[in-house]
Amino acid sequence: MKIPRDVGGVELARALSHFGYQIIRQSGSHIRLTSKYKGAEHHITIPAHAPLKVGTLSQILSDVSLYLEITRDQLIHDLFS
Repeated sequence: MKIPRDVGGVELARALSHFGYQIIRQSGSHIRLTSKYKGAEHHITIPAHAPLKVGTLSQILSDVSLYLEITRDQLIHDLFS
């Protein structure tokens, strides 16, 4: 599945709340999120830019999919469909 090209950082943070990610803090233009969805804590930092660069979004989605133990395509489908 293709990565969407028009996703902003705030929009991604809202979408990730579906998997238990909560905004812990925001420092400047970066949003820090934490999830305990799989038991252990997982932290990610998302730039609050609109839109996110494709490489940045790809890396964030890969990191989250590894934590959730699902494929990146499944994660993209769950978040943006």
